[in-house]
Amino acid sequence: MISFARTLAAFAFAAGLLLGAGVQAQNNTPSRLDVPYVPTDQRTVDAMLDMAGVGPNDFVIDLGSGDGRIVVSAAKRGARGFGVDLNPQRIKEANENAERANVTDKIKFYNQNLFDTKIGEATVLTMYLLPSVNMQLRPRLFAELKPGTRVVSHDFDMGDWQPDNQSDLGNDQIYFWIIPAQASGRWTIRSGSETYTATLTQKHQEIMGTTTGGSKPSQLTGRMHGYEARFSLYGKRYIGKLDSSKGTMSGTVQGGGAWTATKG
Repeated sequence: MISFARTLAAFAFAAGLLLGAGVQAQNNTPSRLDVPYVPTDQRTVDAMLDMAGVGPNDFVIDLGSGDGRIVVSAAKRGARGFGVDLNPQRIKEANENAERANVTDKIKFYNQNLFDTKIGEATVLTMYLLPSVNMQLRPRLFAELKPGTRVVSHDFDMGDWQPDNQSDLGNDQIYFWIIPAQASGRWTIRSGSETYTATLTQKHQEIMGTTTGGSKPSQLTGRMHGYEARFSLYGKRYIGKLDSSKGTMSGTVQGGGAWTATKG
């Protein structure tokens, strides 16, 4: 079932409007501010924060923060962070909500455009935007967010960047991604007495390539979850960590044993 909020957001997109519930116009200037405010249901807010595993060590940035409920809810879990919104009335409400929740020492709200917002500090980035805005933001997410940063979107996906997790709440959809480290390139993989050479390509979090060195060439397929690599090779599952600074990976093999990999 398509939610009322999603239907209204789609209508706003067609009209080129700004929705105060976090839905921003696709250009950098809102057409108007006096449009319906569509807040994210608190149940959905809680589900978004649960999916991202938000806790005291997190810094949450909410793009299009409306009345601040996502950032305030995150602060109640011990997180720090800030929200941005183009509507000054929403900022006023957000600050009032933060004060009522006694979390003003943890969070801030800024009356500014999300496209002018620096996001690199986030460990969790939340949004309720239009599909076109998600797509405009997507290159910045890969460029500015650190691998392992969690991204949560209410109702709208990221095109061909498949979510790492998603949830159907009936009226609302939640999409979740983990910013992947980059593993593309030529790797020498050592597992037990075997040595393989793999040339990997990467699309978003998906990794793939052809590996030689075994009894015959094999296809390597897998995914990056932040710095964690998970892939299949010669019928076995490999799990490990990528160290980008050293150009190495290491981990364990299904059924026992360890593996290492060196880039170059």
